[in-house]
Order: sequence, then structure tokens, then C-alpha cells
Amino acid sequence: MTTKSLAHSNLPRTAGRLLKVLGMWFGMAAAIGNAIAAGIVRTPGDIAKNLPNPWLFLSVWVVGGLYALLGASSIAELGAAIPRSGGQYNFSRRALGDYAGFIVGWSDWLSTCGTAAAVAIVISEYSGHLFPILAGPEKIQMISVAIIAGFGILQWRGIRWGSGAQLFTAALKTAAFLILVLACFGMGGLAHKAAVASNTAAMPLASGWPFIVAVFLGLQAVVYTIDGWDGVIYFGEEVREPGRDIPRAIFGSVFSIMGIYLLLNIVALYILPMKEIAGNTFVLGTVADRIFGSLGDPIIRSIMVISMLSCLNANQLFCSRTLHAMSCDGLFFRRVAKVNAGGTPALSLLLSTIVGVFFVLIAFLSAHAFERVIAMLSFFFVANYTLTYTSLFVLRKKEPQMDRPYRAWGYPWTTAVALAGSLLFLIGSIATDRENAPLALGMLVLSYPVFRVLKGVSQRTDAKPISNS
Repeated sequence: MTTKSLAHSNLPRTAGRLLKVLGMWFGMAAAIGNAIAAGIVRTPGDIAKNLPNPWLFLSVWVVGGLYALLGASSIAELGAAIPRSGGQYNFSRRALGDYAGFIVGWSDWLSTCGTAAAVAIVISEYSGHLFPILAGPEKIQMISVAIIAGFGILQWRGIRWGSGAQLFTAALKTAAFLILVLACFGMGGLAHKAAVASNTAAMPLASGWPFIVAVFLGLQAVVYTIDGWDGVIYFGEEVREPGRDIPRAIFGSVFSIMGIYLLLNIVALYILPMKEIAGNTFVLGTVADRIFGSLGDPIIRSIMVISMLSCLNANQLFCSRTLHAMSCDGLFFRRVAKVNAGGTPALSLLLSTIVGVFFVLIAFLSAHAFERVIAMLSFFFVANYTLTYTSLFVLRKKEPQMDRPYRAWGYPWTTAVALAGSLLFLIGSIATDRENAPLALGMLVLSYPVFRVLKGVSQRTDAKPISNS
């Protein structure tokens, strides 16, 4: 059986199929849209607070980018060899079995829905800053729900609508950030001189074990911030030439995302003294204030709204594909696998939109509860990469004859380094988050009964054909 037939062997009869209409540029747009969002606003200040040295500050970004590059090689092989939509879920299920796939798919789906909710809330809050008439908790909640529902309706019309929105918003945000960088270098001469003068007195830097902890926390923040560079693997069945375009999109995404992030951080160091970056929760806003004066804050908030709209659209595309793949494989209700004529997994999109709205409501009922849920799901974010890199080792041994249009360069060493990095971050998450990590482990234990119930329900309906009406 070929890889292509394996990819479709578990699909039920549906009203439609996912459409092969996507290419490399969409894959990069999905990754850039997802990865470059609100994180770049806060992360530089958090890193500089622990590592108030320009070279160390930039070094953690470079090391984080190299870690992503090592992982990109491994995930590019898996994505090209197993061209199914649904993300990392497909790799873990193929290599490690249904339960491992269920853990990855279920946590990925929920965390992506939660991310969409968080991004919608930030968009609404920024909109309230730009237009005071939109400010206030009730209006922010209504706008957040409307944004999630609006993108759900757009994507329901078909993948061409969703992909078109992604390409447009990703191009717009990339252009906006590049214009900001050029403006800072072109107009920031006076601010740079002032920053150099303020940097004459170096800020104190930790040594010994506190320094090691600071470096680890910085790397952890970078890895979380750049995550999303593998966005194309959520659309494997929909890419016209997956063996060629998935690796190209993954590597293009890593280089593009890291290039933009490095430029933005270099601009921050060029315009601001380190003492103003350290602990700053809105670094780019402060940079824009230095260049554009009173217009700086609305300019950067407008850019961030565009950036986060792209992120929200990408996340809703991702989560609908993950739930669709699980449904096709009998790890969720079979009927959720139905695809409409436009190539959208409509029921999966509907459920994902409902869960996103639910997360918004939780956030306004209890911000603490919402933050705890997101923190718990973030634990699985690292675990999913660990299982993915393990899957490459398993599949190389278990299925040596698998058609692999692209092979990871430097295997097994590059994959081993990526796996070791994931394990290190997983251990670090457990060590540094004593409140949420145990709850995440509890969720892992409780997931097994849920897995058995959903699989049992799916097996009982396997013999029943799904109506094409």
C-alpha cells in the first residue's frame, strides 16, 4: 500500500474531500501568521530582565532559531512522508499507536482553540485602545466572540476563502513589520545615540546557577514564541505537491520567522537602552513611541491587530484539521469527519469555533481559570514535540521502505539534538511550574478513559455508512 493510499485508508464516505489546492506560499503564510503574534510584544522584555546584556539577549534568539532549524529537518521528513492534514497527531499515531496519537491530537486541538480565544481577546483589547467606543469588558467579550465566529463563517465557505485570507494577512503583517524596521533605522539616529549613552553603565548580570536558570528561561521563552513554524503540516492532504512543498514551506517559515524576530529585537536594541527593554511588557510600543511620537502607540497596535488576525485565522484552520483527522481515524465521532463542497471540515470547524467561544467566556468569568487551562495545555505543547521526534526514530526502524521524498539531513544526530532539547524543556516546565504541570500530568492520566470511550463509540458506528445528504 502506498503512502498516499495509507493517508486515505481510514477516511469514511463523506459529502466531500479535502481539496488539493494549496502550495508552498500558503504553507509559509500559515506558519508566519501563527508564529508572529502577541509574543513578540512581551517576550523581549522578559528575556532582557533575566539577561540584561545585548549579546546574551540576541544569543538566546539565535540558539532558539537553531533549535527550530534542527527540528524543521525532522518534521519536514515526516510531513513529506505522511501527507495528511491534522498536524503532529498523524506522526505519533502512525509510529506509536492510537493512544499516543490521541494525546497529541486532543491536546493540540484544545490548545489551538484556546490560543484562538486568547488572540481574539487581545485583538479586542487593542481595538479598545485604538477606538475608545469599543473599550470595556462587555464590548471586548462581544467583539472577541464575533471575531472567532466571523472567521468560522469565512472558513466554512471553503479552503480557498480561508487560504486567501491567510495569504493576504500574512503578507500585510510581514510588510508592516519590515516597514517598521526600516523606519527605525532610517529615523532613529537620535534615539540610538541616547540609547548608547544610557548603556554606558551595564546592568548587573547573574552568575553561577542563577545565570544558568536565566539562560534556560530565556530559551524557553524564545521556543514558545517562535512555535508555529511547522504550520504547513496541518494541511498535508491539501498541498498539491507535498513531497516538494512541505519541506520548502517548513524551512522557508523557519528562516522567515527568525529573520523577522531577529530584526525586531535588533531594532529594540538600536532604539532603546537595555534598562528600558528589561521588564517592558510592550517593547515594540516603546520603540514606536521613540520614532513616531504620539502616533507610535496607535501605529504599533494597528500592526499587532493585523498580525493577530492572521494568527487567529491560522489557528482556526489548524484546529479544524486536527479534529477532522482524528474523526477519520475513529478517535472522535465519525460524523465530524464530513467535509463540505468547499473543502472545509464543516462540523470540525463548528465544534472548534464553539470551543474557542467557550474559552473566551471562561476568560471573562475567571481570568485565573483561563490562564491555568492555557498553562496546562502548554505543557503538552512540549510533550507533543518530544513524541514527534521520537516518531521519526520509530518509523525509520519500523517502516524503512516508506516513501520518503525528503530525508532529514544529519539524521540521527540532528533529530537526537532536537529530541534532547524537547526533553530538556519538558523537564524544565515540570521543574519551574509546580502549580500547573502536576495538573497537566493528571489530565494525561484522565485522558485514557476518554480515549477508550470515544474509540468505542466510533467502532460501534463503523459499520454504519455516513449519509451524503
